[in-house]
Amino acid sequence: MLNFKPFRGLLRQSLLLLSLLCVTLPAGARTLIDITGQRISVPDRPQRIVLGESRMLYSIALLSSGNPLQHIVGWPQDLKKYDPQTWQIFARRFPQMLEIPALGLDGVNDINPEQVIALKPDLVILPQLARNSDSGLQLEAMLNAAHIPVLRVDLRVNLLKNSERSMTLLGEVFSQPQRAADFNRFYRFHMQRIASRLASYHGPRPSVLLQLHLGRRSECCVTSVNGSLGELLSFAGGDNIARQQVKGVFGRLSEEQVIAAQPDYYFATGTAGPDEVTALKLGPAVSAAQTRDSLLTLTQQQNGLKQLRALRNGHSGALWHNFYLSPWHVVATEFFATTLYPELFHDVDPQQTLRQLFHDFLPIPLSGSYLYRLSPAGPAPSGSGSRPPEVLHPDNVGHHR
Repeated sequence: MLNFKPFRGLLRQSLLLLSLLCVTLPAGARTLIDITGQRISVPDRPQRIVLGESRMLYSIALLSSGNPLQHIVGWPQDLKKYDPQTWQIFARRFPQMLEIPALGLDGVNDINPEQVIALKPDLVILPQLARNSDSGLQLEAMLNAAHIPVLRVDLRVNLLKNSERSMTLLGEVFSQPQRAADFNRFYRFHMQRIASRLASYHGPRPSVLLQLHLGRRSECCVTSVNGSLGELLSFAGGDNIARQQVKGVFGRLSEEQVIAAQPDYYFATGTAGPDEVTALKLGPAVSAAQTRDSLLTLTQQQNGLKQLRALRNGHSGALWHNFYLSPWHVVATEFFATTLYPELFHDVDPQQTLRQLFHDFLPIPLSGSYLYRLSPAGPAPSGSGSRPPEVLHPDNVGHHR
């Protein structure tokens, strides 16, 4: 019997080569230096842009008072998969978003290079990840072989170092350098205010447990230290109890380690929608009461957390996990700082900062529960008659432009 596999492989290679030959570069181009230090020749006004992560929309949307999607011709479906609430809000505002070709379901590591090349992009923007994968490296190699410019930005790992620089790069790519400069000015003001006040503070640093995706796993406790939200926590003056055990960006602490540490403060992150029951509810479609109830229920289901004094004395809170994926993280940083040092930051309101960010820079309205603090003394689910927790909740306040 004839074996047709070699012929199928040859046909596939031939089709790929044909698609490579069909790729043309715009006549006008300029050179940008991306966050890896690579010099990239980028079309002056790229018209066909592929994103290696659709959650880049959080950042790209900051740069346009109108439609931020008009030059995006392909992306994976990670935004729809991991943040369906925000996906739906953008899709209602910009229905053409639903027509953008889907390149896999799970970010850059799920993208088929041949699909990207077939879209004939004149620029591909890839995210910097905490760990590179073989599939991601293969994608970049094939794009380079096809002479398609690849620009890397970092909106999720080394946030303090690369956020402003990444926004400047995106401002250049999307022909919105002034919007990028305006946002960076807003961002810098809020971040420098935190840094300057902590620089003059000489008291003790409170110890903190930061638990990522509360409820996603039954055991305690996935966290981040050297990058992502862990980097922001340290910047905001928190002494992360995992810093001795975790040397990378992400790691895990055992229940025994958590109980022994008895951190002064506890923070949990989540992105679950209002109908989910096994993970912490936070985000655009979630009410403050739903966040409170899921936080209390889930923390009582883990032995390592039930014994934490921080959960009983008002030294605990919850925040939207996806803050770490964009410069929206300025809000998370203020939330950390104001919770850990309420007197030092008595005049700083992270919820107001979130409102201003949406009002001044985003084309969608603000709604839902992104930030939440538990009150001290015997918290209980709603309807129990206990004193309600402090709520940082917009109650559907927000504007768009």
